[in-house]
Amino acid sequence: MGRPLIGVSTYLETGARWGVWELEAALLPAGYPRLVQRAGGLAVMLPPDDPALARETVARLDAVVVAGGPDVDPGRYGAERSPRTGPPAHERDAWELALIRAALDSGTPLLGICRGHQLLNVALGGTLVQHLDGHVKDIGVVGHHEVIPVPGTLYAGLVPERCAVPTYHHQAVDRLGEGLTVCAHAVDGTVEAVELPGPGWALGVQWHPEMGDDLRVMRGLITAAT
Repeated sequence: MGRPLIGVSTYLETGARWGVWELEAALLPAGYPRLVQRAGGLAVMLPPDDPALARETVARLDAVVVAGGPDVDPGRYGAERSPRTGPPAHERDAWELALIRAALDSGTPLLGICRGHQLLNVALGGTLVQHLDGHVKDIGVVGHHEVIPVPGTLYAGLVPERCAVPTYHHQAVDRLGEGLTVCAHAVDGTVEAVELPGPGWALGVQWHPEMGDDLRVMRGLITAAT
């Protein structure tokens, strides 16, 4: 068999600039496709589209990665917007929630990264903490902190030891979505990873593996997709 095809969701920005151009653009930090490639997969970008096409899209993929990005609209989990919550990305919310549901329904391996981890929780009826202190080193600066795996979980099977991970987030899982299990947490108790037990492979991590050198989480996805 060839390398599995891994779809990665993208930003949709109204004013991206390169060369002489300033145009609307579908963007993805290069760390995401490079992580997929280094772990043994083929990466394709999934820009926001009609949510009705999510099932058709996922059917052509071997696995799905929902990437990091802006804050999830609090209306998606029935909350009022906090003054510290960023502006909404409505098209992205709708598209990525549809991708998550299509992947879960079809049993397609799924990895949520940061925002994607939070959206997995929201897709299953969970809620988010809209602001959390201490998990951002500085604006635009990726920090590191330790995460502790929960023994017996999918994540612990991939990364059995506590280790420092690249992190940049100010929101986190609050009420856990239906069926999800916490599989890693920070020293302060913040939920750092969730998984959906069952015959499929679905994992969300709050940190940014694409900003580091540890390939184990992505290799787990690639193995599940092969």
